[in-house]
Amino acid sequence: MSLPFITDQTYNNKDFSKLDLPKAEYDNCTFINCNFNNAYLSSISFLDCQFLDCDFSNCKTKNTTFKEVTFKNCKLLGVLFNDCNQLLLSINFNKCVLSFAHFYKVKLIKTLFKNSIFESTDFTQANLTESTFDNCDLKAAIFNNTTLEKVDFTTSFHYSIHPEQNKIKGAKFSKTQIKGLLECYNIHIL
Repeated sequence: MSLPFITDQTYNNKDFSKLDLPKAEYDNCTFINCNFNNAYLSSISFLDCQFLDCDFSNCKTKNTTFKEVTFKNCKLLGVLFNDCNQLLLSINFNKCVLSFAHFYKVKLIKTLFKNSIFESTDFTQANLTESTFDNCDLKAAIFNNTTLEKVDFTTSFHYSIHPEQNKIKGAKFSKTQIKGLLECYNIHIL
């Protein structure tokens, strides 16, 4: 059964935490100041959509498709991106809070993470090749067996990445934040 197709719509100040967003394929839609807190977005498709000033905290994303989607000024606390449809997953974040989100085994090649907070976010076994973390706070973010080849961390901070437990060939780091690569060796940098 195919989903209804909704295109070129703008949703302002909608509360989908109480009334679920109808299951459909949303193409080129914009969601502004909408509340998706604890909402069920399972099996919904978002194609070329923008989410501005929205709250997605703890929403359910089982088989949700996010293709060419931008989140700006959004709160995405605890979102399980590993539950999303991985086949077409393509997202960018700007000025978002993604603390406690999960990207376990997620493939996000050339993704832009900009001016965002990833406190205690789990990137275990994710593939983030050629992505950019531009001015992001990665305090207590989990990188374990993560592919970080050619990832740009030069303007990000508070990360702790074990070089022997992650693939970091060609990744870029700032000299001032190099301690985030050396903490695991229990050495002192003065």
